[in-house]
Amino acid sequence: MRTDTAPAVRLADYAPTAYAIPTVALDVRLAETGTLVTATIAFTRRDGTPAGAELVLDGDELDLVSAALDGAPLAPDAFTASADRFVLKAPPAGPFALTLTTRLDPATNTKLMGLYRSSGTWCTQCEAEGFRRITYFLDRPDVLSVYTVRMEADRTAAPVLLANGNPVEAGDAGDGRHFAVWHDPWPKPAYLFALVAGDLAVLKDEFVTCSGRRVELGVYVEHGNVARVGYAMDALKRSMRWDEEAFGREYDLDVFNVVAVGDFNMGAMENKGLNIFNDKYVLADPDVATDADYAGIEAVIAHEYFHNWTGNRITCRDWFQLCLKEGLTVFRDQEFSSDMRSRPVKRIADVRTLRSHQFPEDGGPLAHPVRPETYKEINNFYTATVYEKGAEVIRMLKTLIGDEAFRRGMDLYFERHDGDAATIEDFLACFAEAADEDLDAFARWYRQAGTPTVDVAEHYDAAARTYTLTLRQTVPPTPGQPDKLPHVIPVRFGLVGPNGGDMAHAGVSGAEVRGDVIVLTQPRHTVVFEGVAERPVPSLFRGFSAPVKPNVGLSLSDLTFLMRHDGDAFNRWQASSTLAMTMLVAGAHAARRGGVPRADAAYVDALGEIVGDDRLDPAFRALMLAVPGENDVARELGDDVDPDAVAASHRALRVAIGTRLKPVLSTILAAEDPAAPFAPDAAGAGRRALVNAAGDLLAATGEAAALDRLAARFSAATNMTDRLAALTSLVHRDAPQADAALAAFVERFGGVPLAVDKWLAVQATAPLGRTLDRVAALTAHPAFSFRNPNRTRALVGSFATLNPTQFARRDGAGFDFVADVVRRLDDSNPQVAARILVAFRSWRSYEPERRARAEAALRRIAAKRPLSRDVADIVERTLA
Repeated sequence: MRTDTAPAVRLADYAPTAYAIPTVALDVRLAETGTLVTATIAFTRRDGTPAGAELVLDGDELDLVSAALDGAPLAPDAFTASADRFVLKAPPAGPFALTLTTRLDPATNTKLMGLYRSSGTWCTQCEAEGFRRITYFLDRPDVLSVYTVRMEADRTAAPVLLANGNPVEAGDAGDGRHFAVWHDPWPKPAYLFALVAGDLAVLKDEFVTCSGRRVELGVYVEHGNVARVGYAMDALKRSMRWDEEAFGREYDLDVFNVVAVGDFNMGAMENKGLNIFNDKYVLADPDVATDADYAGIEAVIAHEYFHNWTGNRITCRDWFQLCLKEGLTVFRDQEFSSDMRSRPVKRIADVRTLRSHQFPEDGGPLAHPVRPETYKEINNFYTATVYEKGAEVIRMLKTLIGDEAFRRGMDLYFERHDGDAATIEDFLACFAEAADEDLDAFARWYRQAGTPTVDVAEHYDAAARTYTLTLRQTVPPTPGQPDKLPHVIPVRFGLVGPNGGDMAHAGVSGAEVRGDVIVLTQPRHTVVFEGVAERPVPSLFRGFSAPVKPNVGLSLSDLTFLMRHDGDAFNRWQASSTLAMTMLVAGAHAARRGGVPRADAAYVDALGEIVGDDRLDPAFRALMLAVPGENDVARELGDDVDPDAVAASHRALRVAIGTRLKPVLSTILAAEDPAAPFAPDAAGAGRRALVNAAGDLLAATGEAAALDRLAARFSAATNMTDRLAALTSLVHRDAPQADAALAAFVERFGGVPLAVDKWLAVQATAPLGRTLDRVAALTAHPAFSFRNPNRTRALVGSFATLNPTQFARRDGAGFDFVADVVRRLDDSNPQVAARILVAFRSWRSYEPERRARAEAALRRIAAKRPLSRDVADIVERTLA
């Protein structure tokens, strides 16, 4: 490995490959100490490619054993081969087949890309560029091929042999070995190739499609875990039915298999017909999985299944179009979860994720458009911008053109581009045609980075009975894009009258209005509502209709009014969040000056009314209690951030809420039915979320009775949701009972890796001065391993991203610790190292002393030699 100085890849330089690959036949001989892969690859020259033009194939740390052309061994002077490149100097003019045999060592593949072993199981991860670690290939998404795979392995070590597509043949191979042949009839890019071989248990089921075809389903896991895959299977079947009903998409193979592995860099992978999952998104039972785990399993199972059409049947032409499959599929899984659970609660949760992950990305050195125009390392562009903001762009498109036109556009996209490697332009053209609308200006959302700000001024003229909104949008400069054009921004609105209902108006002028949506297209719009009887309170961006930062400038009394009365659940929550943020920012400034943060009594009283109203969804009431996090407050402050002052303000507001609302919160706790059976549905999850939020706020006061109650809840908990909530509150409050609870937890669950991750994360996120020493010590714990991405993310990733006061300690020790981990991981798993390094993205926002220490840690990473391309790319952009 070396520090990579290769030139950036540019969208503008795209050109098709000189050769196409109609078919690929793989013969994979799996072995303990070495695996042989023989690939017979059929090539045809594309139109315009000169006869005899050399063929250049990608490789990555490959060891070539032999090479043959049309069955005859190649002469040594007919080709060149290195670890990362194979060149056939003078290919035949007509179609030809190249047979290449490579030798792999999956057991030492710590990068977890290509073919590797996880707990004795052979498995693959090929997105984005992992197939070139298996054989030399034109490893890019616009090369679509039909694959046939023969696998052979020791029958005892790997009784299960799985690959893409449908099973064709299986049998004995002699010497205690056996084989299986799989064929995938649907052309796919190499990044969707997959195989799995191992000694696995399976839960079988079947699904009958809308046309009556029977599909055999299988969820494969390590022995002993089958009892924990029932929910994943149920989520898969619900996903298949929902996609038929919501998008008209029927599954297209005879089998669909899911495999859960313990060592995985990503959440899951949508390989055609053979999804490979991080086991945290498959395994669940009430004793080890929280409600959040169940919701995550449901969403990720759905996401990877939905890729069958939005990603597999229609893939992306190049990696610049990544949002075409990811943003669109995130939108689809969000809609699925909204239909399975509470739509308003799901919307609030998604927006909180967007703001906590994507907004900082948009506002820092790693900002890039939803469709970037250049990259050095594609693994670093699997980002919140591509996924979450990409989904928001799809949602805006649906809001603008309406539900019916959106469905027509999706149907046209599936019809026109099935089997294609498509682009954003291909996608948008379908909706422009379906809606008969010019979407050229809307496409700026794909080209421009940065989060727009929309400033709003209001004026009510009682004599004229008019109400005027002036809306100004600005898009901030971002790296490489100093100047921006205005976006098309849909503003879903309501005018809330004194009785709490939406007011009618006689007409509107000044901007395009489609029903309850104002369409902004220019830097400034003045919108005049006629026939408005009295001054309303504007409820803007209902349902978060656009991924922008609105600055409406409402008074505290107006916000409190919306918090109590807005008919849009999202904006009720938004009003509460805005009020809390106003107090938190003011409190941070006060704490910085040595003052005391204060809470607004009217806000706390309104909050009490809402959370005490048992007519409302408990999950919504729990979200209302969750004030903005410390990282959110730091982002709002912008510059010269002192995390300790932010933490003091955050702590003070929570103490004020817990103290003033003690009667309401105590009533919520008292109403809990401890004998109620656990069900991982929205209703049960909502009730548990509300009870645990109430208990945590009472514990924030530090009262001994509240902490004793938490300790008792921990001991008596019958499910992981309640158990982990109580443990987190005890540890984060530095309660006297915390150490005993931690010991009891690991004694009971020390043999369950996914529970160990929770135990590690609880300690890593504790806002305590001794946390860094504890985290460092835990890296030597027998349950921890830097070789396992889940363990590393749970401990080091949680510390770096979710513990702002300790990661950004004034003495710089938190920065240094994470920098040391990044440098260490860079040698074994650069992809995970780069993801952890992203925690430094907001380093310039700290006050000067912390800023200097963060920069020193970053420069120490940058000085490492050798340095992987993954880490070099992130650190260079972060320091730029």
